[in-house]
Amino acid sequence: MRWFGKMGWRTWDAYDQDAKERWRALPWRERYNWRAIAVVALLAAIVLAVLFATRATKASPIESKEIRVLDGDTIRIHHAKPDVRLVGFNAPETRQAKCEAERKLGDKATRRVRDLVKGGHLDFEYVACACRPGTEGTSSCNYGRRCGVLKANNKDIGAILIAEGLAVPFKCGATRCPKTPRPWCKSSN
Repeated sequence: MRWFGKMGWRTWDAYDQDAKERWRALPWRERYNWRAIAVVALLAAIVLAVLFATRATKASPIESKEIRVLDGDTIRIHHAKPDVRLVGFNAPETRQAKCEAERKLGDKATRRVRDLVKGGHLDFEYVACACRPGTEGTSSCNYGRRCGVLKANNKDIGAILIAEGLAVPFKCGATRCPKTPRPWCKSSN
């Protein structure tokens, strides 16, 4: 009992009870230091936002078996919808080709993307779609697809297809895209 000094155990207990009763008697708004709580909550929110923002913007490694190639610029991640439109390029269509040349080139682009995916060393990153605000994830924005960037051996798949003549560059603005380039058929652009 020496720790309590001259106060003694019973005196300390009475003092402690008085402090608890005084605290309980305060209105609930005065019981806590709300400014300090608000500052701590704000700092925690900022830290979480930074962690999630850096995690969301970093490309993450992904296994080949987690990607299904639908065509030259559309993939399915983790075998689940919505599908993902790869951004920065446009590959020829396969199912809705406007001419036989486009369909053949679309098939070739699709095979090339499949080969790149099979080769492994992949990184994938979701990115914001260039759609009108409030339409992302709806049929009004990329037919309900999400947008993303896929890299093989640290090279953008779109850049590889463009360099090999299997796709054309297709850059969108922040909230809209230009007319989709389709130079493969003589009669349409």
